[in-house]
Amino acid sequence: MKISKKDKISEVVEKHPESAEVFMEEGMHCLGCAAAHFENIEEGCAAHGIDADKVVEKINKKISEKD
Repeated sequence: MKISKKDKISEVVEKHPESAEVFMEEGMHCLGCAAAHFENIEEGCAAHGIDADKVVEKINKKISEKD
């Protein structure tokens, strides 16, 4: 199942722990903060000035490599 930028950050990390590595590489070091529990990927990326489409693409690639 592919993720989208509308998926909540915390849910993505919970279902796909390997995604945390991508978030960290892209500069989203706040996975444990309160905002990560209610923000989706698009919102979190916008807050950090990061391209959400790029992050989602990298996460989906990492997930597919695991499967």
